[in-house]
Amino acid sequence: MINIFEVSETNKMIEQENLDVRTITLGISLLDCCDSDLDRLNEKIYEKITRVAKNLVSTGKEIERDFGIPIVNKRISVTPVSIIGASACKTPKDYVSIAKTLDRAGKAVGVNFIGGYSAIVSKGMTSSDELLIRSIPEALAETDVICSSVNVGSTKTGINMDAVKLMGEVIKETAEITKDNDSLGCAKLVVLCNAPDDNPFMAGAFHGVSEPDAVINVGVSGPGVVKYALTKVRGKDFGELCETIKKTAFKITRVGQLVALEASKRMGIPFGIIDLSLAPTPAVGDSVAEILEEIGLERAGAPGTTAALALLNDQVKKGGVMASSYVGGLSGAFIPVSEDQGMIDAVCDGALNIEKLEAMTCVCSVGLDMIAIPGDTKASTISGIIADEAAIGMVNQKTTAVRIIPVYGKEVGDNVEFGGLLGHAPVMAVNKFDCEAFVNRGGRIPAPIHSFKN
Repeated sequence: MINIFEVSETNKMIEQENLDVRTITLGISLLDCCDSDLDRLNEKIYEKITRVAKNLVSTGKEIERDFGIPIVNKRISVTPVSIIGASACKTPKDYVSIAKTLDRAGKAVGVNFIGGYSAIVSKGMTSSDELLIRSIPEALAETDVICSSVNVGSTKTGINMDAVKLMGEVIKETAEITKDNDSLGCAKLVVLCNAPDDNPFMAGAFHGVSEPDAVINVGVSGPGVVKYALTKVRGKDFGELCETIKKTAFKITRVGQLVALEASKRMGIPFGIIDLSLAPTPAVGDSVAEILEEIGLERAGAPGTTAALALLNDQVKKGGVMASSYVGGLSGAFIPVSEDQGMIDAVCDGALNIEKLEAMTCVCSVGLDMIAIPGDTKASTISGIIADEAAIGMVNQKTTAVRIIPVYGKEVGDNVEFGGLLGHAPVMAVNKFDCEAFVNRGGRIPAPIHSFKN
């Protein structure tokens, strides 16, 4: 039912309003690569990725050419590596060898990122999980395209506070080991609660064990399109505002559906989901914060921000689900600070701080994302921030995440340049009061009462 005429309707969105398909992400199961011999395991991983993904980048470019739709990234997600390496890996360095193999395979097929250097430890850590987690700093320092994620909690299981404590330490170590590059390793590391199996967006993407052998997932983004549409309903009531967002989200999602189905057909790989997420970029006019301001706020962070973001997130989802039967992943509005010029301006103007961003994550798609903090921030403070976000996700039955960057040598007010889609960020203040005794208790925060629904 989808044809080129629907895409033609969106030509203006593409040419003038920053509409793009942010990513085609090819999920690949590595379960059949498992081996007790590390060398054989690495050989199998490299062979399968380069075989299954050999046409991914060229297919993406063909679709761009044939339909005139920008496809910014071509990515791969794999089965969480802590599972794949469980038999063969006896030390963190063994896992680093897998990271290097993934990096080499990713470069061979030409993708931007490979996600799935991951562990799912929401209820407890196996020895394999812990080895992988402890290997993350070195793995991210010695590779270029690897992204890592760790799921530390869920609504059904509660929050693994041992993993939360460890991740605070791992983030600090990753920042230190990549300090010569403004602690950039932390930009490729995310800590999640309620992580979905089919997320196409980095750094949290992995190929869940419930997924098929290979699958095409597509992430679409168009903050600039939504903002432009809202300029036509200034001063109108909330009913008209919501209808405009829904209709715009519908059109954006249809573009993603077309790309996903085309990629699936051309590669002979099943289509999985469309993730319609308003994921901003540093480009002017491609900002979620500017949408909030178009809704009526002087600056993102002003009173009313959380309500405006809740409205935006809900209407985006409602429009998306009408356009595709398979909307999944995260789908909604992202609020990464460094990747959104409007958010950066709000921080610099004093309208936005970490506490307000935490409140906003109760109603948006992810969580505290791409936030630079002083390099001398304690590991326990980072763990406390992770615990707070995980609690929001656990209680509200939603995905939340923390991608935070303690930048060595930087203080509050300094600016950090990450480059490309990662943008730049002002270093934000964190609460100076201590939470170490809380973090050090160990064990697990139990699941909330509403998790018992069987």
